[in-house]
Amino acid sequence: MAVARPARFDAFRALSERRGRAGERLVERLVHAREGRADGPGSWAPGVAAGLGLPAAAALGPAAYYADLVSPHGRRHVRICAATACFAAQAGRHVTQVEREVGVDAGTASPDGATSLQAVRCLGYCYAGPAALDGAIPCTGPALAEQLAGREPPSAPQIPAADDTGAPVLLAGVVAGEPAWQVWPEIVTAGDPDRVRREVAASGLRGRGGAGFQVAAKWEAAGRAPGTVVVANGDEGDPGSYADRLLMEADPRRVLEGLALACFACGARRAVVLVRSEYPTALARMREAAGEARAEGHFGTSVHGTGTALTVEVVEGAGSYVAGEETALIASLEGDRGCARPRPPYPTARGLWDAPTVVNNVETLAAVPWIVARGGDAYARRGTPEETGTKLVCLSERFARPGVYEVELGTSLQRVVTELGGGLKDGSELTALQVGGPLGGFLAPGALDVPLTTAGLAARGAALGHAGLVAIDQHVTPRDVLRHVWEFSEAESCGACSPCRVGSRRGRELANADADADAGTGPGDEWKRLAHVLAEASLCAFGRRIPPAVHSLAHVYGDRLAGWEP
Repeated sequence: MAVARPARFDAFRALSERRGRAGERLVERLVHAREGRADGPGSWAPGVAAGLGLPAAAALGPAAYYADLVSPHGRRHVRICAATACFAAQAGRHVTQVEREVGVDAGTASPDGATSLQAVRCLGYCYAGPAALDGAIPCTGPALAEQLAGREPPSAPQIPAADDTGAPVLLAGVVAGEPAWQVWPEIVTAGDPDRVRREVAASGLRGRGGAGFQVAAKWEAAGRAPGTVVVANGDEGDPGSYADRLLMEADPRRVLEGLALACFACGARRAVVLVRSEYPTALARMREAAGEARAEGHFGTSVHGTGTALTVEVVEGAGSYVAGEETALIASLEGDRGCARPRPPYPTARGLWDAPTVVNNVETLAAVPWIVARGGDAYARRGTPEETGTKLVCLSERFARPGVYEVELGTSLQRVVTELGGGLKDGSELTALQVGGPLGGFLAPGALDVPLTTAGLAARGAALGHAGLVAIDQHVTPRDVLRHVWEFSEAESCGACSPCRVGSRRGRELANADADADAGTGPGDEWKRLAHVLAEASLCAFGRRIPPAVHSLAHVYGDRLAGWEP
């Protein structure tokens, strides 16, 4: 009988598996080895590989890829947010101010190795930006530079959160005080995974991480095969979104309960939670909650005295936007560079170490306990018939009332901006609204009469994504916004495919050349050719989303971005 061969062969991955899946420990050890060192990976990464029985190249690959490993680390390491919400807060001036105060440029360390500064793209303080992490201590607000200089104490307000639905699903614990772990003991004791699958299928729940795939269909695709793994994706990388951070910090037990129910439905005995490194508090609270769950019998070799076994591990990312894409996330968990992998095979057929793997976003999992407890039909009555349920929407610092709001899908974006957000603060004028991350798209102030749904936003050239809303006012020029989009695209392209790797760099060059030109007529035909290649030939959605995002921005600003239209 013929044995099916894996669809791909990676020599380092195969060696890692022979060494007891040493890659699972590789990135964590590289992070520890990097601490307090300003020299490059070549001097410390090979030793980490040797300690795991791997060749030097196995460590040098990820060490030269992940932002946390590439950036030099002084004894004092400061991460400053250069993402859209913080950029919009002060038109990007905060980076220069901080560089002056700490005495080093972004991406460098002082000659004595005392201080280093790393520019990152989102720390999850979009509601209070600009922001930085001084070690693990957050500093936010207009006086950011003064806080880092020690002239003012660190300031980081809690995330404001409110429910607009009347009966919160995702914020049930945060704003309504509803305790977690009310559903899982009953379900696992009854031994009824079919109930979980039925209710989630009836609910119409779609993934809240951006792709919007039917959750029940993804679970079904894994087929309850032996060795199935469920991964909770807490790598919330879309600048402007901090909903996952709120859930992991303020209600981690609900996230873990949803994860347990997902594992039960999928027949998985193992789960992994990945939390991005830019969320140190979320990482600590998820690990603490996981430890409590084990102690309370929710996880273990015999969950609540049944024959169900479930182990849950919480791991830390190392800084990469694209590593939030499910195939790149799996690669990172195996100790590889966090680059997107070709599909098929899909992760549900061959994912983590070739096991069937279901990847669900943190917000997605947080909805599952409510759905199982109250019924999928009750959830399906909310939202719209095509896109059911509720969604967490994040409003940036420019709004009068920034924060996380739970709304029903289909809610008017105009209402979210003007009624919930209160419009812009300090009498500022909204000139563009970024929806769903830098590559989600932009809308003009007069084009907000659109339902908050994937289909509704797509019809306007935008995307729902994580539903982060970043307001850009009159103090930021259109060409600065354009350059910001291209700088983000170039910096966060994983480099796995030439169209995106080369195209993002060329796009930034065109944007800079256009901004420096007297006429400002735009790149014209060259941009049209480049946009076609990016949209048609990029390996994953990252590269394919760049042209629509740029086109939507050009549509918003009109003649001020002439030459960047479709």
